[in-house]
Formats: sequence, C-alpha cells, structure tokens
Amino acid sequence: MGSSEHPMTVRQDGSGAAGGAGAGALAGSVALVTGASSGIGAAAALALAREGCSLALVARRTERLERLTRTIGERGGSAVALTADLGEATQAPRVVEEAVGRFGRLDILVNNAGFGARGAAEDSDPEDWDRMVDLNLRAVLRMSHAALPHLLSAAHDGPRGVADLVTVSSVAGRVPRKDNSVYSATKHAVCSFSEALRQEVTGRQVRVGLVEPGMTTTEMTRGSSQAGAAHGLPPELWLQAEDIARVLTFMVTQPPHMAVNEIAVRPTAQER
Repeated sequence: MGSSEHPMTVRQDGSGAAGGAGAGALAGSVALVTGASSGIGAAAALALAREGCSLALVARRTERLERLTRTIGERGGSAVALTADLGEATQAPRVVEEAVGRFGRLDILVNNAGFGARGAAEDSDPEDWDRMVDLNLRAVLRMSHAALPHLLSAAHDGPRGVADLVTVSSVAGRVPRKDNSVYSATKHAVCSFSEALRQEVTGRQVRVGLVEPGMTTTEMTRGSSQAGAAHGLPPELWLQAEDIARVLTFMVTQPPHMAVNEIAVRPTAQER
C-alpha cells in the first residue's frame, strides 16, 4: 500500500547544527527513527532528544510527525519530519539523504517501522503478508543499506568514536506461535540479518543492536487482531512504549568499547 501523502519536510531550530536539547550523553549526534509517528518510535525519539540527539523522524503520517517535531523543538531540541512509506523501495535512500542533508551527519539509525496482522496461514490475506515483509524486513534492509556509509563515517570521524544501528524486532522472532506465522518469520529474518551485519561492521565501530519487546501497548497491539497474542495477559500488565525507549537509549549510550547487541524485554507476567 503506497502513501498518498507527498514527501514533506518540517524543520525546528533552523540553525542546521546537530545537538538537540541540553548536553546529554548523545549531544552532537544525529539519529534517524522510523515509525516515529506513534508508539515506540515516538517514545524513542523523545528519549533520544533528551540525551541531546537531533532527530530525523520518518513515518507516513505527516501531521503526527509535525506535532512531534514541535514538541521536541519546544523542549530545546532539533527535529526534522520526513514523510515516507518505507514499504516503497525508493523511500529509504531518500530519507537518509534528506536527514544527512539537514544535519550533516548520521550517528544512529533506529529501524522501528513495522506492521502486524494475526491469523492462521490458511485464512490470512496474502496482501497482509506482503505488507509485513515489506515493512518488517525489506524496509530494515533498505534503511540499513542506505544508512551504513554514513554510520561508518560517523564511527570513524565522530566525537563518540562509535555509531549505532538498532532494530526493534519482537520476541515473536524467537518464539514462533500459531496464528502469527508470517509476522514471526519476518522478525526471525531480522534477527539473522542483524547478527550477520554485526559481524561485518563491528570491527569498524558500528554497533548493531536488536531490541525484542514482548507485549507492549501500541496502536498496533491495541487492535482486536492482536488480542490472541497476549495469551490472557491483561493489558494493564503490558509494557509501555516508554519502557522500550528506555531500553533502546541504554543500548546506544554505552561507552564505545561496549556493545549491547540484543535485549529481549517482556512484561514480568509474560511467560513466552
């Protein structure tokens, strides 16, 4: 499904200098976050801004992105909104180049955009399968490929001496369940890609990380199609988007000699 919206850039803090709010652990760094219009992506953007990052925010919903850029700007940070449907092959290189054109560098990529649709394989809509493969897997591959030259450059020349590529996956990539086969398959593929990519670039100071949430309250999981995934776990016991953002921030704020490559985080009451 393509986006009907035209690509649009909304800018806060027109100075053009990276830096974000305050002098946090990531001051002077630039992060690109996909799926930033709500949920984990929006929470991650706010958390990274608090650490001093400038933000390139990518999603399909322009109005949501504009609102988030205003919030970050009001808090003293810097953000640019880049409307894109990452299910389309041309969009990943475009948004990376626009982010680098705006801020002059890229230190952190957060692959967070995704789509889930539950159902038994025999009853599922193959168009939903295509959308899951496009967003959960192909978009991660394309974004990573487009961002890597800039991340390698930042790791070599930047003040942190390291760069980060983090993908938000799911425990479904480790524990396949019935009625969730294609979603689990896409997340399992992301796990394999991340580990192989880690081996390729870790010697050049690019850390590749994987965050695997369990049941988390987001727009996607609040839908009725996701109810079966909770296995009876009441929504009030689920994780919140801010919990995942806190884990992600922990991962990218470690000292350069330390790489946290994988974190699975579940609600305490979730068994699988």
